[in-house]
Amino acid sequence: MKNRERFNNTLNFKPVDRLPVIEWATWWDATINRWHNEGLPTKITDDLAIRDYFEQDLHVQYWLTPRTPACPAPSGHGLPIINDRDDYLNIKKFLYPDPAFDAGAIELWAKKQAEGDIVIWITLEGFFWYPRTLFGIEPHMYAFYDHPDLMKEINQDLLEYNIKAYNQFSDICVPDFMTVAEDMSYNHGPMLSKNQFDKFMAPYYNVIVPIIRSRGTTVFVDTDGDVTIPAQWFTDVGVQGLLPLERMAGVDVSELRKAHPDLRLIGAFDKTTMHLGEERMREEFERLLPVMKQGGFIPSVDHQTPPGVSIDDYRLYLKLLREYCRKAALRS
Repeated sequence: MKNRERFNNTLNFKPVDRLPVIEWATWWDATINRWHNEGLPTKITDDLAIRDYFEQDLHVQYWLTPRTPACPAPSGHGLPIINDRDDYLNIKKFLYPDPAFDAGAIELWAKKQAEGDIVIWITLEGFFWYPRTLFGIEPHMYAFYDHPDLMKEINQDLLEYNIKAYNQFSDICVPDFMTVAEDMSYNHGPMLSKNQFDKFMAPYYNVIVPIIRSRGTTVFVDTDGDVTIPAQWFTDVGVQGLLPLERMAGVDVSELRKAHPDLRLIGAFDKTTMHLGEERMREEFERLLPVMKQGGFIPSVDHQTPPGVSIDDYRLYLKLLREYCRKAALRS
């Protein structure tokens, strides 16, 4: 079975020869730097080369950013670019690029995708994530109350850009799956209420999700932290999957699957076990195995592999991942 067929069959609860072996997130720079000192060739630095080196199933990601390279940057992490509507209108000339990407690179991907060799994944910025990058982290939380009309104007503009960018991309090749970047949860749950979600996010999801699904792309939301509560909010607007399902935030993949039997899942492997040896990692895979056997779930590190993991730890993790991916395909 070829890579792309295996990936899509798994997400769609269809039979496979084994589950895909991937790490959905890129690796921390500090992790790669450590591995370069432990035997990873120094010439291997980019994500695709690292996946190939570790003989993982290949996927490529394209982040369709709503900013041009000339867009002003915040003066520090989480600080604002805009404070009000005048500021937004002043920087709008630096937003919503058209065309949204380099078509030449995508055409090369399309050929490999058509041959079944790679999985293509795109990311769009979401209706919580994007306004936060403009307002800054703390002012964004106040903006729901202080600038509700501007929040809706920004998200309407983002909606139009995301639809255009997705359609431009899909005219070359339809992504196998996509993530909407949100990061709207932390370890105690969502950072906004259901009422705010319904006012400021759901209307835009209700427009774009049917468009994306109609072209055959599986729709995921990427939100860190505990997604147990907002999982229902997202399924109600047509989202099909969630990642990364962080264990340290309290996410229980078995309970999530019980509550949402059709929900596609990626991630869930507790990264904090990866340096603790084979017995502890096996315990973690045994925790995940019942859901792996049900289909619709691709196990992977529940965020980036941390720099406390040696290259030998990682090789052991991959050995066990391959073993359990084969076991999961033997479901009756």
